[in-house]
Amino acid sequence: MSIQQIAPKQRGYLIVNSHPVGSEATVDRQWQRIEPAAPADRAPVALILGASAGYGQALLLAGLRRQGIRGIGVAYEGAATERRTATAGWYRTAATSALVERGGGDFAFVNADAYADATRAEVLKLLAERYGPVDYLVYSLASPRRTDPATGEVHHSVIKPLGSPYTSPSLLFEDGVPRIGTVDLTPADEAERAATVKVMGGEDWRLWVRALADADLLGAGFTTVALSYVGSEITAPVYRQGTIGAAKEHLEATAGELRTGPLAGRGRAFTVVAGAAVTQASTAIPSIALYTSLLRNVLGEDGWRTTDDQAVDLWEQLSGAKELVLDEQGRIRLDGWELDPAVQDRVRELWADPAAALAADPAGAAWFYNQFRQLYGWDVPGVDYAGGVETSVPWPGPR
Repeated sequence: MSIQQIAPKQRGYLIVNSHPVGSEATVDRQWQRIEPAAPADRAPVALILGASAGYGQALLLAGLRRQGIRGIGVAYEGAATERRTATAGWYRTAATSALVERGGGDFAFVNADAYADATRAEVLKLLAERYGPVDYLVYSLASPRRTDPATGEVHHSVIKPLGSPYTSPSLLFEDGVPRIGTVDLTPADEAERAATVKVMGGEDWRLWVRALADADLLGAGFTTVALSYVGSEITAPVYRQGTIGAAKEHLEATAGELRTGPLAGRGRAFTVVAGAAVTQASTAIPSIALYTSLLRNVLGEDGWRTTDDQAVDLWEQLSGAKELVLDEQGRIRLDGWELDPAVQDRVRELWADPAAALAADPAGAAWFYNQFRQLYGWDVPGVDYAGGVETSVPWPGPR
């Protein structure tokens, strides 16, 4: 037992501790927002890499709630110690497992580095023994580093522009009060660009698909998707035209290589261009907080598409309940609501004078700050933060 009185320890857009009850509550709230659907005749087997946060978590919950998926979720999270809480993803995974167990489902969770060969071997063994061939592989990994399993070299990703320096307004918070600041970034060199592609490109996705194929674990009609993003021209210099964009281009090229390589005649591979979201990965990108806040002001609550909304949409497309929405590059598009020309025109108007936009309507910034804090289990409605809480929660290993 480790009952502790805890308060958030925040450094900019990073909170170094998390609240177990608040994290559990965020999962419960997501679960309730996703409308259940009648179960399919056969529960499909899904392998979700990056299942504890962001779009990976949303796709897991939507898949459980609407498709009745069974299978394995892989995440890499830290346990509680005497000095620190567990990570929010650890607590969210425990909460998700409890929901699965209460509903009589069958989903296992592996806490390990998804980039490692040893993790692939562990997951393939569990699949072969318990679930059989995979129908859906979701690749939703975001990490600052990756160890190349072939060479042992550790590659570190960077968030930088390519070619030219980048200066942009940014959204800062001082004790929760928003203000406009400025971010200045120097361009990445070739080594930094290449390292970011190594971490966030499609190399590891390809390894997972080949491992499943070699182990004869590709189900009939196998489908794999990897999450990508395009975003606005406003953020393009630091995102789509920067180091991350180079990695996403590699990821998207990998989809084509998979279709003509290990999946030729055996399955489908798509990248999925999702819309803007407040995730632990996105908050690390300079100027994204300001852009997302202004976008929220333009769209309002009714126009905003949550990660859960988009996950439901994607599952319906993948399962055949709806037609695939593909662009000319063969990517599944979930971001039409964000990139609507009228929406982007209005965001550009606000971006021209963000201080005035913030002063006139601070709601988007307040919403962003609340969403960011909830990623770590803080500021969740209905949670009592005054008392002590059990911080040592067991990982839900394979049952």
